[in-house]
Amino acid sequence: MGRRKLVLRMKAATFAFAAALAGMLAGCGKMPDTNALARINGSIHVAAGTPAAAVATVNGSIVADDGATLTTAHTINGGISIGARASAASLSTVNGAVSVGPDAHIAGGITVVNGPITLAAGARVAGAISNVSGAISLSSAQASGGITTVDGDVTVSGASRVEGGITVERPSGTFFHVSDAVPRIVIGPGAVVDGTLRFERKVALYVGDGAKIGPVHGAAPTPFSGQTPPD
Repeated sequence: MGRRKLVLRMKAATFAFAAALAGMLAGCGKMPDTNALARINGSIHVAAGTPAAAVATVNGSIVADDGATLTTAHTINGGISIGARASAASLSTVNGAVSVGPDAHIAGGITVVNGPITLAAGARVAGAISNVSGAISLSSAQASGGITTVDGDVTVSGASRVEGGITVERPSGTFFHVSDAVPRIVIGPGAVVDGTLRFERKVALYVGDGAKIGPVHGAAPTPFSGQTPPD
């Protein structure tokens, strides 16, 4: 998507979060005609059977139980955990980890600035997955909108399928400080990446026996046997 587009997208997500939060707080924590919930400080728990709602917090985590349903989930300082078979429209955080449980479904995308993203077996994300820093890991999961990072390792393992390719963008000190470490990109045996693997910076790319990938630009794949590449 291009580094500038990624930065603008993350800024837009943050501004959208701030606007939504302001609207919620103006209504004493509820959006008009919705069951949405917002907090400045504190975590939010979404139980199974609760009517679908938008949730947002500034300092705190968001946890959705197994089988829970929510629309958007936004936080600034805190992680987001989506339980097994749960569903959400989209997830975003500035500083925090995002984990999507087994067979959970995210209808949109996942946007993180600083933090890892983990998809368990059977998890499906229909939109894009993007962060600046933090590992991105898929284990027999599906990502239909591609994966983009600047400074994160990416592991696509098991029977995972990524549509839209993988992009590692060039760092820019204008917006974010990133480490000098070389991102490690691992496509495990049995995994599929449908689309271009584009690398704008140096990476270590490992492709397991039997993996299927699209065209590679900016790196030379290192093949490996077994479930994991050499250290």
